[in-house]
Amino acid sequence: MTTGVRRRMGVEERRQQLIGVALELFSNRSPEDVSIDEIAAAAGISRPLVYHYFPGKLSLYEAALRRAADELAQRFVEPQEGPLGARLLRVMGRFFAFVDDHGPGFSALMRGGPAVGSTRTNQMIDEVRQAAYEEILRHLGIERPPARLRLVVRSWVSLAESTALIWLEGREIPRSELELQLVHDFAALAAVSAAYDVEMAGILARILADEPADGPFGELVGRLVPLVPGDADTGTAAADTGTDPADTGSDGPVPPGP
Repeated sequence: MTTGVRRRMGVEERRQQLIGVALELFSNRSPEDVSIDEIAAAAGISRPLVYHYFPGKLSLYEAALRRAADELAQRFVEPQEGPLGARLLRVMGRFFAFVDDHGPGFSALMRGGPAVGSTRTNQMIDEVRQAAYEEILRHLGIERPPARLRLVVRSWVSLAESTALIWLEGREIPRSELELQLVHDFAALAAVSAAYDVEMAGILARILADEPADGPFGELVGRLVPLVPGDADTGTAAADTGTDPADTGSDGPVPPGP
């Protein structure tokens, strides 16, 4: 009969193990509620040994956030192939899968948790947002984005973040619906910006040119058209009179000639 012998880990290997254990615990409970004793027990080591690798819970917490931030940033990486709408939908699927699996950890990362106000924590949050922003621009194929496009992309990344945080409070809306809705939100933000700017209008036209009718962006159009009041009636009236609705002056439509 052989007796199992615990394998001795190297310094870096043990550090990575502790980070993984802490991240798992922080993902299921608020970091404030997780003690060093619990981390040590989950890792199968003594409390003093945890302090041998990390000076305190805050440093271990920040190391766990670093790993979470790196993994979250990777969720935005997507092959630049196919329609943009489908790509964004896959990105949102991976993003919400992370949020769903690491709820308290995600909230702690985005809200600061025990390290709120920490320079390192704020830097990690900014890095995730910047990585998401740059990845979306790569999908758009634009190296020097105009000001309005920068605003659209950053606003959308912020919207995805805040939507996920609110969703975690009760998960009242099906996850798949929110993933699709956020893709529609991106199209809506771009469309509103395009209404104010010729360059944005050209970017939007290029995006939509590659979108299939049954894709996420096409579905958005299908959902919006029935909501426009009097759209069908306006078109019918114009067809019956033979009058171009745009051909009007201050006194109303131009009457037909004799």
